[in-house]
Amino acid sequence: MLVRRLAAEFLGTALLVFFAVGTATLAFGFHLDGGSIAAGIVMTSLSFGLVLSALAYAIGPVSGCHVNPAVTLGFVLASRMTPRDAAGYWAAQLAGGIGGALGLWAVFSDSDSYSRATTGLGADGWGVHSMIGINVGGAFLTEVILTFVFVLIVLLTTRHATTSSFAGLAIGAGLVVVHLIGIPLTGTSVNPARSLGPALVLGGEALRQVWLFIAAPLAGGSLAAACSRFLISSQPVATVKAADSPLVGR
Repeated sequence: MLVRRLAAEFLGTALLVFFAVGTATLAFGFHLDGGSIAAGIVMTSLSFGLVLSALAYAIGPVSGCHVNPAVTLGFVLASRMTPRDAAGYWAAQLAGGIGGALGLWAVFSDSDSYSRATTGLGADGWGVHSMIGINVGGAFLTEVILTFVFVLIVLLTTRHATTSSFAGLAIGAGLVVVHLIGIPLTGTSVNPARSLGPALVLGGEALRQVWLFIAAPLAGGSLAAACSRFLISSQPVATVKAADSPLVGR
């Protein structure tokens, strides 16, 4: 039933943002990384990967657990999902990202030490908002490459019955890896819904820069779909409803 699938996508995206972006905010906003940037990167990367793995097995049988517009686009372009179903998924994912960010902000704003201007909300960025000061061109390329790798992992691991039962673990591990290198560069988006929610709550520079973290992941997801079609072109995949697909993640 479509309503159940959309509800699962909304809930999954909201939980991903609440727990994983929340961990990033605690590490780098509240400076609970113990004074070690490396520790903050590792704890945030693990949070994203572990939450996604859990969600993949929890709501995967319901909706496929895309919880990411770039993943959904990849499935459409790989002819594994209809555009009509995808439109509903995108709406649910974006709403979930916003809902998760609002819930996170409501929790943090109850703390006297929280400030949207200084603590933030785990938003992505470039220039002065990048740990290494990467500029817009480098940030765009980074997000395209990271999303390409991540979505390709999703598409390939869920393609065959022999690997689909382990897809949640592989996808979660892939998300950890892209965050380990991506956090110092852009903060790591690879998911427009994950970036849009915090940016809308924070406003200002985070909202002005969010276009990149929508466009670049969608470009990366499109490239991953093209690559997956080439790699498995000898065995075309029939278009199916998302709930009939194997587990899929972020």
